[in-house]
Amino acid sequence: MTTTTTDTPIVAEKLDAVLASGPRPPRANAVTTTLAFGWRAILRIKHVPEQLFDVTLFPIISVLMFTYLFGGAIAGSTSAYLQFLLPGILVQTVVMITMYTGVALNTDIEKGVFDRIRTLPIWRPSALVGALLGDAVRYTLASLFVVTLGLILGYRPDGGVIGVLLGVVVLMVFCFAFSWLWTWVGLLARSPQSVMGISMMVLFPLAFLSPVFVDPKTMPEWLQAFVEVNPISHAVYAVRGLMSGDSVGDEVVWTFIAAAVMIAIFAPLTMRAYGRRR
Repeated sequence: MTTTTTDTPIVAEKLDAVLASGPRPPRANAVTTTLAFGWRAILRIKHVPEQLFDVTLFPIISVLMFTYLFGGAIAGSTSAYLQFLLPGILVQTVVMITMYTGVALNTDIEKGVFDRIRTLPIWRPSALVGALLGDAVRYTLASLFVVTLGLILGYRPDGGVIGVLLGVVVLMVFCFAFSWLWTWVGLLARSPQSVMGISMMVLFPLAFLSPVFVDPKTMPEWLQAFVEVNPISHAVYAVRGLMSGDSVGDEVVWTFIAAAVMIAIFAPLTMRAYGRRR
């Protein structure tokens, strides 16, 4: 007992010496904290590389399976179908990956990391915006895998390197906006499994009821009407047109409008849920 009483002031003095050893560092600004959380999202990939399975194996399986399963039946040859399919598969792959933003956020909530982050004296949205920026690395890797595999299989973009890069940039903007939907779901859902279930329920019809696999002209009129208002359809038209060297300025504009609308709706909802969560 005597030893504890004697040691306590000594420990306190040492702590004071450490904590007051220099000038207090300035408070981190919004850009710094956002980049820090973006780096944290990238470090997750480094320490758990299995997370890259969805950006590597999924696009490989999709391209190979749909090209050789439907190519001859739909386009007469696999090579002709690959020219049509690959930009669509690129959009579908990256859009499907966006749901992991909400899953990762909900996992942080489940483990208590989210509560610790909320106590930090930082710009509050930086944790969410940083995570979204970090996930952009995953989107880029997925795009790289899909395009590389397509080139190996015989895909030749008439838009050249510039067309491919512009298509990927448009897709990145669209997916960044789309991810805000999953951050909102990630804050409201009770478990990561719930986020996965809700995400698949939304993404599955949106991704397949689009011009990814077939020309919508072959669909019934009522289904064509849905396809034409589906935001993923405009992203597919824009990316496919840019990679093919076609004039698709209006589709690019509609894609950006869809992205702006999604951010305008789900970013405020996300921040509202972020502030109210206990």
